Amino acid sequence: MPLAETPPRVRFIEHAGARILLIDLSHLQNEADILEQIERVRELVARQPPASVRTLSNVTGARYSPPVMDALKKLTVHNKPYVTAAAVVGMAGVHKVLFRAVLLFSRRVMESFDDLEPAKEWLAKQS
Repeated sequence: MPLAETPPRVRFIEHAGARILLIDLSHLQNEADILEQIERVRELVARQPPASVRTLSNVTGARYSPPVMDALKKLTVHNKPYVTAAAVVGMAGVHKVLFRAVLLFSRRVMESFDDLEPAKEWLAKQS
């Protein structure tokens, strides 16, 4: 029996009729791996029509470094014309401080949640 393939960390999912871009950085500890996923997000979002994307970022247990923070800030600014709603799941302690810094830098509105399901429900209701 073949092993089930791991789904890509950056992919569109459907929830309650809404198309949501899942950005799964959960439990990534290697800086290069995180930066690779951030670049995938940037490339995928850039191919979407303006004001058409809802994003759900899962950062549970992810490791941040200064280069990762810089890349996230740049990504958030880059995505601004494309993203209509954004939710982030899994922030604790220092993640919350970093999240606020990204919000201030990017001037974007994002909601933070403790769990994926409420975040998906909220995103599905956003226009």
